[in-house]
Amino acid sequence: MEFTAEMIAGLLGGTVVGDKNAAVHTVSSIEGGKQGSLTYLTNPKYEQFVYSSNASIILVSNDFEPKSEVKATLIKIPDVGAAVLQLLEMYNAMKPQKKGISKMASISEKATIGENCYIGDFAVIEAGAVVGDGAKIYPQVYVGDGVKVGAGTTLYPGVKIYEGCRVGANCIIHAGAVIGADGFGFLPKPDGTFDKIPQLGNVIIEDNVEIGANTCIDRAKTDSTIIRKGVKLDNLIQIGHNVEVGENTVSSAQTGIAGTSKVGRNCFLAGQVGIADHVTVGNYVKIGSQSGLDKDVPDGEIRFGSPALAGINYHRSFAVFKTLPELQRRVTALEKAAKENTAKNNE
Repeated sequence: MEFTAEMIAGLLGGTVVGDKNAAVHTVSSIEGGKQGSLTYLTNPKYEQFVYSSNASIILVSNDFEPKSEVKATLIKIPDVGAAVLQLLEMYNAMKPQKKGISKMASISEKATIGENCYIGDFAVIEAGAVVGDGAKIYPQVYVGDGVKVGAGTTLYPGVKIYEGCRVGANCIIHAGAVIGADGFGFLPKPDGTFDKIPQLGNVIIEDNVEIGANTCIDRAKTDSTIIRKGVKLDNLIQIGHNVEVGENTVSSAQTGIAGTSKVGRNCFLAGQVGIADHVTVGNYVKIGSQSGLDKDVPDGEIRFGSPALAGINYHRSFAVFKTLPELQRRVTALEKAAKENTAKNNE
């Protein structure tokens, strides 16, 4: 389906500068713009590509004034970022939607399937499971005994949800994620071996959560591991047993949160953050990449480093770390000079 510059400007409340009949059928980055594509300028450092891009239409802010000739048609709008999100959501909604229940899916007679669901080939839905209206269960997904999947939720290929877990409405769980595997619990024995501690709880994922590919969320030893509404987890994240992650918290890839820790709401955890067991992280906390937390963090704090330091202390310390070789040479020289002076004074 094609859209003209005039149609897009009307939708976004923008102004066309150039050919109002310029048409696009796809979206591209500003560096990779090609004929028939729509692109956008959200960061001034990419302005150079506005003049060389082969894109047919470029979205720019109202205050943008070209410094040289632009081949593309421009659409000026108040908020380019918000407009791009609106267009991408529209484009995504127009894509063909999966429908129907495959004859090759294995669905227990004791499962409950809502209306207008999609269930793909070789998906398995066990007894007592409930799948809400409009849910999409892609091929090779496993939904265990008594699992509840909310309305409008999408489980991409290979997702595994163990028995008794709960997934809310309008969630997205990407391929290979495992929800509800046993928490990592073992009791050492005198002979050096281990007894496995039964993990009898479950995982509760509230509404509007997105979980990345191959992320694992362990079931609780007792009670529940809880992912609150609006949480966004990247790929390859490990959430331990009895952890609670607060509303609208975001975590980048390869984060690991050990058992019984709690992370507050509206936090940001950058890539490869590690949180030790029984740590409590407050609300609105930001943790830098590769930081390791072994102590509680109050609301609104920033942490960097491993073990993590308060943000300003980390940056001050890092400024010193970079100069340690020079400082060492200076200290050595000063020590040598002091010894020489002492020797002279003793003569």
